[in-house]
Amino acid sequence: MENFTFYSPTYFVFGKDTEARAGEMVRRFGGTKVLIHYGGGSVKRSGLLDRVKASLSGEGIPFEELPGAQPNPRSGLVYKGIELCRKEGIDFILAVGGGSVIDSAKAIAAGTVYDGDFWDFYCGKVIEKALPVGTVLTIAAAGSEGSPDSVITKEEGMFKRGATGDAIRPKFSILNPALTQTLPPFQTAAGITDIMAHLYERYLTNTTEVEVTDRMIEALLLTMKHEGPRVIENPDNYEARANIMWAGMMAHNNACGVGRTQDWTSHDVEHELSALYDCAHGAGLAVTMPAVFTYVMNHDVMRFAQVAVRVWGCQMDFAHPEVTAKAGIEALRSFLISIGMPRDFEELGAREEDIPKLVASLCHGNGRNGRVGGFMSLDENDCTKIYEMMVGRKAPLCPMNETEAFLWKMREKGARLTDMITALRQEYGADTESAAVEVEHFLGRLYKNR
Repeated sequence: MENFTFYSPTYFVFGKDTEARAGEMVRRFGGTKVLIHYGGGSVKRSGLLDRVKASLSGEGIPFEELPGAQPNPRSGLVYKGIELCRKEGIDFILAVGGGSVIDSAKAIAAGTVYDGDFWDFYCGKVIEKALPVGTVLTIAAAGSEGSPDSVITKEEGMFKRGATGDAIRPKFSILNPALTQTLPPFQTAAGITDIMAHLYERYLTNTTEVEVTDRMIEALLLTMKHEGPRVIENPDNYEARANIMWAGMMAHNNACGVGRTQDWTSHDVEHELSALYDCAHGAGLAVTMPAVFTYVMNHDVMRFAQVAVRVWGCQMDFAHPEVTAKAGIEALRSFLISIGMPRDFEELGAREEDIPKLVASLCHGNGRNGRVGGFMSLDENDCTKIYEMMVGRKAPLCPMNETEAFLWKMREKGARLTDMITALRQEYGADTESAAVEVEHFLGRLYKNR
């Protein structure tokens, strides 16, 4: 484990009807004039915005409003927010929405008290000073409600980049899981995917002897594996929503990422997709992660085998650990498909002919030096191959026997590893162990012939 410092001062207010305490929390942290920042009509239609306003008014706190935050938040609205804050003497920003709203609010908070262009922070300058930010969270996904991070898309060039600094950690965050019960299934699934990606980005490390944080990450992944299908099946399941919401915060406040190097390749690769196509970040990650993981797997095959066994319940093949590692990647992919996420470029709405543009922006855009990746350093050629793996998952070129054809059809329907094993037992009378071996060998052969 490496040396580290960890500072996470956010005050969390969790549970039903807690948005009624927004005014109290702003007052507690010194706000005297607030900018309420939010997105579209959902916070209005649900009555949430009115409840937040009433709470502020009840504390005698005046406020201004800035609507219009959108998924993959844009720099144009940030500049508008900075101007508004300076003009109106705003001293506290309250974000009411999901990660995009919160990230936009953080950018405004940093830019308002900075003499230069706020985009400097998204080119590597650490944020050391900002207006205080509070949040009322409406979707479990980005983890921005407890993190020191923000991601913004610069409209000139469509560069999607991140900034960081403890100054933009929210002073407080109000987390009411009931506010997420009206989300469409796709948004819920995209949020689950984003949470899992934050965990995998920390799990892929070159630091040894990090058992504590390994186990923390695995526990949160197991939580998502359990609660994800439950909430997709029953959107009104408050307890499942509650577990997912708290897991989302824990996944990205970096408590489980301290003392270890981290990766963030999947996020960098995906950011180019959501910047160019404006797709949901989580949906892009669902297509990106399996491709990235397959490409970098041999850098540390035992790390992938470990998560395959501990989280996905794969059988450890000690003679051929790459088989177990591949089975774990396939189990993740199947899980994401099973909750409604896309599997390739076509389903995401991306185009193969854009790969050179994606690679150029990823590796060289906005001043980058030609390489990305914390787990394994990747150049343009590597990134091109990863994007090509995402174009479409065609059947292996080698012939398939009857059993493999059966498994291929299940896989294309998004069946999970355990479902494939169970189906083999039922269809061919195989015992559990031999069925598991058959599935793992099929997956190994499939990836070998990609």
